[in-house]
Amino acid sequence: MSNAILSRGDFWFTLLTTGAKLRQGQCNSIKVADGEISGKPARFIAVVPDANNKYPRASKGEVGLLEGWTLAQVVHEVIEADKNKSDKRAIVAVIDVPSQAYGRREEAFGIHQSLAGAAGAYAEARLAGHPVIGLIVGKAMSGAFLAHGYQANRLIAFNDKGVLIHAMGKASAARITLRSVESLEKLASSIPPMAYDIENYSKLGLLYKLLDIANVEEPSADEIALVKSTITEAISDALKQGVDLSNRLKAKDRHYSALVREKMRAQW
Repeated sequence: MSNAILSRGDFWFTLLTTGAKLRQGQCNSIKVADGEISGKPARFIAVVPDANNKYPRASKGEVGLLEGWTLAQVVHEVIEADKNKSDKRAIVAVIDVPSQAYGRREEAFGIHQSLAGAAGAYAEARLAGHPVIGLIVGKAMSGAFLAHGYQANRLIAFNDKGVLIHAMGKASAARITLRSVESLEKLASSIPPMAYDIENYSKLGLLYKLLDIANVEEPSADEIALVKSTITEAISDALKQGVDLSNRLKAKDRHYSALVREKMRAQW
């Protein structure tokens, strides 16, 4: 990555919010801007690296205590401001989060509550009628992704080797499953949910669109326009379907997930 680009999340947040009004006063690891997407109002949110973070475990773009509560705050602001409006503004989460922040202080001070607060805020916004769009431009790992973006009505990702999605890093997954990293990678080649690459993730039916960008860190004007138009399409599509996430169960590889839900509904 170029030294001029702190993170893909920071870079794409800047590209998408040219001319927008930046929110001030929150922690430096959360960027928020109120702007427009195709002429419609939207709030853009990104988690970015902060080398001077009060919690060192969250200095490289991880989602920690400050980040979780701040995400919840800036999302709830939108819900409150638009509660009496029929036309709810969109929320665009720009996603590039390497992990949740692991540390003793984080655990002692309740990182589980902080991240749950963020995830809950995004879910509340979606259920209140706000189209929530997640744009995955880099890593979407662990509890960080659950807190920032996974509750989106629609997820868009770049078809790029730098885009990785999983519940935990490879080394951690290998330790938990008592396997080597090499063994884990071999299994991932035949079991899509165990893979880290975006192509396998797309097979799970969780993505609205997978976009081909030649160079994620040096996009052309046409590619930036493509991203913006895809976000606009995702907003329209989300508004047509409604607030639930049933669209994620339509993929071929989600057949049994849909079947289990069907049987549970029949019994309960």
